[in-house]
Amino acid sequence: MILWGPAGTGKTTLARILATSAGYATESLSAVTSGVKDVREALSRAHDRLGEHGQRTVLFIDEVHRFNKSQQDLLLPATETGQVVLIGATTENPYFEVNAALMSRSTLWRLYPLSGDDLKVLVRRGVALRQSAIADEALEAITSASDGDARVALTTLDTAIILARADEAAADVVEVEHVSQARDGRLYHQSRDTHYDQISAFIKSVRGSDPDGALYWLVTMLESGESPRFLARRLVILASEDIGLADPMGLVMADAAARTVEFVGLPEGRLTLAHATITLALMPKSNSVTRALGAVTRAVQEGGLVEVPDHLRGSNYRGASEQGFGTDYQYPHDHERGWVSQQYLPDALVGQRYYDPGEYGREKALVEQWRVMVQGADEADSGPPVE
Repeated sequence: MILWGPAGTGKTTLARILATSAGYATESLSAVTSGVKDVREALSRAHDRLGEHGQRTVLFIDEVHRFNKSQQDLLLPATETGQVVLIGATTENPYFEVNAALMSRSTLWRLYPLSGDDLKVLVRRGVALRQSAIADEALEAITSASDGDARVALTTLDTAIILARADEAAADVVEVEHVSQARDGRLYHQSRDTHYDQISAFIKSVRGSDPDGALYWLVTMLESGESPRFLARRLVILASEDIGLADPMGLVMADAAARTVEFVGLPEGRLTLAHATITLALMPKSNSVTRALGAVTRAVQEGGLVEVPDHLRGSNYRGASEQGFGTDYQYPHDHERGWVSQQYLPDALVGQRYYDPGEYGREKALVEQWRVMVQGADEADSGPPVE
């Protein structure tokens, strides 16, 4: 199986629980530090263990996406024969990072950031193990600041307990100020409602083209310890949802900001987030992409499976031409302006229009450019309305 999820969601712990509950031995490797030699040795030990004692082995590979193709291929025979039960863990999308042969032999399980309630259970257990105590406000501060990451929560707790025991006035109780010190002042201990209210205010300010309001809510959340990754992700979503074709560079800006924040981290990443926030707030707005996506999604969900018109079907395989597949397709580049009037929707949907252009920013120019490309053709109005 492949366990896919962000850091601190329990991938390694879950693998150990599975191995232990099944009574299997465990071989653990990290793809960051292990090579072919390490994999071969682990497989050899698993083979001997199975032959001599009849005990099966779970081979756990952390960050499995770091293995190159040949290293991943090395795992195939052992998983195919049942010599080992492979459990791979990755923080990256395995459809891009794990080769198809390995994926076809695996079950993919998606793990998500832990909820606040789950983190509270974890922190309370940590407090009990350390024979300490924690104030309710401090407990809320740790869970809110951890962004669903159990490892961050326990590390913060551990440091906060040390600080509390060094504080003569604390009476061995972790208070919110100890959590704040443990996180270098980056404390986000508002309630869940406040968290969502602030991110809502932030997005609505950018959508409303108010750079001052957007920047205020950005800094408020950063000062409270909000995850810069979370803020960057929301800007990437907004770039398509609310700016869209009015300025396609909005998505490029938001994506560049998210990558830069990941690369430089805080505190310098604050500059990048402020840069992107102000730029996106100043850009013209259009939700035509959002509306078009919603309209087509409804049509697909309500219409069910439809046949692809014969002229659009693939024709590069034996028997396709005999069926007439692709034979009437007109290659646009063979025609003036690189465009030819041709049916692209399924037969039952000919004439349907889903994209309704906005009238502001770059989108208007793009649509006018489209009109120039198709004008003069008999069916130039078969595309999106442009009046």
